[in-house]
Amino acid sequence: MEANIASPAALIGDPSRAAMLQALQDGRAHPAGALAWAAGLTAQAASNHLAKLVDGGLVSVEREGRHRYYRLANAEVAHVLETLALLAAPIRSLEQPRSPLARALRDGRCCYGHLAGRLGIAVTDALAARGLICPVDGKLYDVPPAGRAWFEDLGLDLDALRSKRGARQCLDWTERRHHLAGPLGVTLLSRMVALGWIETVAGSRAARLTPLGRDELRRRLGVDLETIEGRAAA
Repeated sequence: MEANIASPAALIGDPSRAAMLQALQDGRAHPAGALAWAAGLTAQAASNHLAKLVDGGLVSVEREGRHRYYRLANAEVAHVLETLALLAAPIRSLEQPRSPLARALRDGRCCYGHLAGRLGIAVTDALAARGLICPVDGKLYDVPPAGRAWFEDLGLDLDALRSKRGARQCLDWTERRHHLAGPLGVTLLSRMVALGWIETVAGSRAARLTPLGRDELRRRLGVDLETIEGRAAA
């Protein structure tokens, strides 16, 4: 029996759902509110459309605490959308103007005691790229021997992290990607603050990279974080 292409075609063919699908082509996970804004819908209407997209297998949903984040279900969906996008009109960007405080929080912040925002994502990506942490099932990170040595050289005692969920993946609410959380993430941020690499902002959850932190993270992780530091200072 041949596949019935009418069902996914009908889902994509609705202008509002198509706009939300296009917004999800950036590869990140987004909440219903952001997708509603991108498609020019009310929150209720967006939720109804997203439920149909999930049921139809075009979109998957991930729960993080009380929040739900949506992303394209697989690479095949992305490929179809990219092909159709050659004929599509541009949609509204998900990037909205932000206040100085909101921009600072997006650049770097404390999230339940661990580092989040662009800075948190940059550190997590660098750790993963160098094989110091590895994503595994259950929204966790495995810490291989090389990673254990790296963290211990920084002064962290991994044996003290008794929880099996010591290194957890947390979906970043501004970047829509996972950053390092759990006891390891909390301990890492605490250590970076103690070392003078990160400074917190009084009366706010914002966290800033210091010049020393910029140099040390570049040396230890091989990444250049000057652009993040620059945005936080703006």
